[in-house]
Amino acid sequence: MSTAKRSAGLLLFRVVTTEDGGRDAEVLLGHMGGPFWAGRETAAWSVPKGEYTPGEAAAAAAAREFAEETGLPVPDGTWVPLGEVRQPSRKRVTVWAVEGDLDPSRAVPGTFTTEWPPGSGVQREFPEMDRFAWCTPEEAAERLVVGQRVFVDRLRRIVRDGHAPYEP
Repeated sequence: MSTAKRSAGLLLFRVVTTEDGGRDAEVLLGHMGGPFWAGRETAAWSVPKGEYTPGEAAAAAAAREFAEETGLPVPDGTWVPLGEVRQPSRKRVTVWAVEGDLDPSRAVPGTFTTEWPPGSGVQREFPEMDRFAWCTPEEAAERLVVGQRVFVDRLRRIVRDGHAPYEP
């Protein structure tokens, strides 16, 4: 019996004031690197996240992956649980949000190696994420892979509407 893969991530956000004086959140997203995602914008961005094994705590994996994918330390702050979702691939993704600010141009992404072109026998190295950007919720709704959009919705309810952190 196989178990579904699990990933954990950290969604960095900053609170902004809306035109009507309310509160909303901008989120830091990363564009997925490698040849498959090159030239794509819609549904080609992600929360900095990565897989972890059953023996590793999801929160520890989220912190590790944020640091690996951005090359920057996790900002200090309270982690807000945004819950878990099952992706169409059956992978389970758990995400926390933390309020903070950083300059996306300072990010130094980690890399991965894959055979490219497929079947060539040539191994090439690519960045896990090739660029980062602050996005409004509307931009995030277009850029994020579909299965992760719910995390921005949950965060937005917390920030904008003052709801308690997400609980399953």
